Amino acid sequence: MSDDEKLARKLQAQFDQEAAEFLSNHASYTKLKSRSSHNKVHTVSDSEDTEGESDSKLDGSNDLFDASDKDSNRSVDVSGDKASNKESYQKPEKNLPVCPYGSKCYRKNPIHLKEYFHPRSPGKRKLDEREDRAASSDVNKKTKGASTHNILNRSPQNVYQEFQPFSFFLTKVADIPQKFNTKGAMSLKDILSNSMGVLKSSCHFNFMFDIKWLMSQYPADFRKLPVLLIHGEQGRSETDLKSEASDYANITLCRAALDIPYGTHHTKMMLLLYESGMRVVIHTANLIDNDWHQKTQGVWISPFFPPLKNSSDKGDSTTGFKADLLQYIAAYRSIKLTPWEKHIQSHDLSSANVYIIGSVPGRHTLNNKHNWGHLKLKKVLSERGPDSGLVKNWPVIGQFSSIGSLGPNKEAWLLNEWGQSISVCKSEQNGTLLPSKLNLIFPSLDNIRLSLEGYNGGGCVPYSIKTASKQPWLVQFFSQWVSEGRGRSRAVPHIKTYARVSPDGSQAAWFMVTSANLSKAAWGSLEKDKSQLMIRSYELGVLFLPQCFGCKNAFNVSSRLEEVVGTSPVFPLPYDLPAQTYQKGDRPWLIDVPCMDKPDTFGTMWCPPL
Repeated sequence: MSDDEKLARKLQAQFDQEAAEFLSNHASYTKLKSRSSHNKVHTVSDSEDTEGESDSKLDGSNDLFDASDKDSNRSVDVSGDKASNKESYQKPEKNLPVCPYGSKCYRKNPIHLKEYFHPRSPGKRKLDEREDRAASSDVNKKTKGASTHNILNRSPQNVYQEFQPFSFFLTKVADIPQKFNTKGAMSLKDILSNSMGVLKSSCHFNFMFDIKWLMSQYPADFRKLPVLLIHGEQGRSETDLKSEASDYANITLCRAALDIPYGTHHTKMMLLLYESGMRVVIHTANLIDNDWHQKTQGVWISPFFPPLKNSSDKGDSTTGFKADLLQYIAAYRSIKLTPWEKHIQSHDLSSANVYIIGSVPGRHTLNNKHNWGHLKLKKVLSERGPDSGLVKNWPVIGQFSSIGSLGPNKEAWLLNEWGQSISVCKSEQNGTLLPSKLNLIFPSLDNIRLSLEGYNGGGCVPYSIKTASKQPWLVQFFSQWVSEGRGRSRAVPHIKTYARVSPDGSQAAWFMVTSANLSKAAWGSLEKDKSQLMIRSYELGVLFLPQCFGCKNAFNVSSRLEEVVGTSPVFPLPYDLPAQTYQKGDRPWLIDVPCMDKPDTFGTMWCPPL
């Protein structure tokens, strides 16, 4: 028996023991399970690669639910507040079945609310109380002086200008020191504000939508303007989305084709058309309240693109941003996107200073396979990436919120396929990624337990025991999520980034923010003797290279805001470097393993559904 097999058995035995102890000591959990057992839920990550494994589906349809807000996980209050528990798990009214999404259901459809009973989470009540206190505190702060008031109410346009030329932001986070939200942070309301431009229409590509909440983020004057939503919902989920959209005459829906099983429409992009130009925003957050509240998310906001003065001009940048964006949108093969293709064609995108790295479902062959997934990243890095002599000993950083099935060992896909692409240097055919030069930043159990949201925050980090037990070798690459420099160590990371950095963490040869998690579904896997690249999902990200920002071989990086904002450009990292590797006793967060030994931020334990 190999060492990997021994470790896998040991890990599986440990998890089985935890589950068995929990079930034997907490009979109440069994009651919860029996109450909702008739409601089958197909809960997967918004981009986790299932490798074709068959799971139960709701009503036989091809629904795919993002665990961040469509899971049925519950937390049980252990603080001794019996009244609180009674309210949370009261008997369903009129004998309605319990909603399969539990207390975290995001749906607003009246029909759905009438069909299912919705328990209220004690953790959510405590969170609401904290929000009320925080709101009260903000009011008090604003009365302390004009200077404080001005800092808290800076124009989004001013915040945007301060973080040029990289234009990479994090989303604002509730309940952290305000200084971390005043520089390099943008809310959705900020992005859609009048300060950023006078809107005419907008288009959102995303995995999840709460339409009522989304429309509330627009300024009142913009809420009746045309909005196009690109989604991947099917079956009952699509019916529910149509029901939500029916209340808004200005909203049009467009379903992205998902021709390969287990794929998702995971891209997160906004196209914003203004009266005098347009912008492109590529980010990592679902369009739901929860994703913009207390999570760490990444946002790239393009320059303001003016209309072309001469129709004969291409209006493209040296990075080919316009051509790549049009190629990506054309891959949807939807007539509803034709107007947006025309808008892009008629604008000057030459000021774009990043490369688009996208994925679209399909089995891509010949030269087309180099347009997508990890082969597109490889193509750009081999043409314009770093010199091998400079980065020979520089590690590759991968940071993500979900993990797919990567194979029986580290060589199967991680190092020898994906690794060859992500580590390639200029003029190389293939890169070489040594195990010692790969750091994967993934939240540990304590990262989630001690987060602002407690165990419930782990819903958007859906790494499962089923997948983890097949690849115990992956743990050797893991590092903790630490973001003291940006004040977000306790804000669960739903952001996804990849980079090649110096050993001391002060420089980067390149950086990428994307919707793509660590999975074959997102990045693609080679088939037929490497003649084709198979991709299941839609993904989109942008790649930053030093030469596009006036730097020769690398740009300086830091997570410390005081070092980022200055005369010389310093790239604003979302996490602290060097990465802090897992120590003895640390383990990755696993969404479906009970956590009964230590309470979380709200004094609750984690009781995932069986």
